[in-house]
Amino acid sequence: MKNINKLAALMLGAVALFTVSCDDDLDNNPVLQSPKTFELNVPAYANANVDLATSEKLHFTWSQPDYGFPAAAKYEMEFSADNNWTVSVEKAAEDKTGNTVPTYARVGDVSPVVSCDVNAADLAKALQQMKLWAKDAVPASQKVFARCMAVYNNDTIYSNVIDFNVLPCYVELKDAAPITYYLVGGCIADGKWTNDASAIGTSLLPLYTVPGTEYDKVTGEGTIQYVGYFPANGEFKIVFTPGDWNYGICGNGTPCGTSLRLGGDDPGNIKVDEAGYYQITVQTKQDVSKVECTIEKYTGSVSVFGAISMAGSFNEWSTTATDLNPLFTFDGAENHDWVIDLSTAGDSEAKFLSDHDWGVNWGTDAFPYGAGVQNGSNIPVKAGNYKVFFNDITGSYYFYSQE
Repeated sequence: MKNINKLAALMLGAVALFTVSCDDDLDNNPVLQSPKTFELNVPAYANANVDLATSEKLHFTWSQPDYGFPAAAKYEMEFSADNNWTVSVEKAAEDKTGNTVPTYARVGDVSPVVSCDVNAADLAKALQQMKLWAKDAVPASQKVFARCMAVYNNDTIYSNVIDFNVLPCYVELKDAAPITYYLVGGCIADGKWTNDASAIGTSLLPLYTVPGTEYDKVTGEGTIQYVGYFPANGEFKIVFTPGDWNYGICGNGTPCGTSLRLGGDDPGNIKVDEAGYYQITVQTKQDVSKVECTIEKYTGSVSVFGAISMAGSFNEWSTTATDLNPLFTFDGAENHDWVIDLSTAGDSEAKFLSDHDWGVNWGTDAFPYGAGVQNGSNIPVKAGNYKVFFNDITGSYYFYSQE
């Protein structure tokens, strides 16, 4: 009888231990909550007038929504001039007639943390898109309403709305420029891997736009491309922002294979194991986690030129006065990209030509980027200071502003 009682006690103890263990497991596996809102903090400058013409950035902070655990949500700031959140800038842009006026705008980059800085110039542009002020009719002061958007697990929620006052300024509205990414590496340009804005045109090469492609007028999203010669075992990367290695397109360990680096450890370089001509195509997105990149053999025809020059009204259409410099100068390079610093005091026209002769020339009516064709139109060059890039395989060019 004593043995039976001991066995029963042991069994009850095991059940209790099992129950405690299960309770512990539940405590360590929190359940995802579904919050409806979260708190956007009122910034210290809310009671002042923020001068958008002279300010650089506006700082915002918020608390993480109560998901039940520290969730990796993505956040973006939105702004309205009238506390009206019905028509976004992106939605208004879909109306090709231009009759739809937006009531709010999403401004700034996606943030993975509970704070961000918004460029004052970007906020000024957003207000201009909403209010459409004439140049001489900008109000002395404007109240701005702000909220934060959080996205997690395919669910979108919004914070409370705060307001603050700004001194607005007139902004000449124009379409967003296509998003630009840059090649850098041992087989790119001078081969020095110098990742810095000052190295654009020496170590960094911006990818080119693609003829016939429409780019989002608000975000600049679209397809950009590069065609060139890569030596065997060539290695390189594609960076999103000059000077920042943490976000970009890297290798995945296979020839021509790519992966996104979104912070964290470096996945490695993109590698080309067989020498030849390759085409790099990048589908750009404001959300860098959605960027796509493909690298494949290029099958079009290729010519090698000894010199590329620009002729135009700025140099009296001289075929020899304005030679571009070869951009690919690393040991063993085959160059098809050319670069020059160009300053024009007034608007002008130009074309690219090979070997100081009009026999092969490139032109089209697009500026500041496009793809010239044989005997095409003159390129309408606006007055300014530029670093001009040209690719002689595709005829693609980019007048990169130095202002």
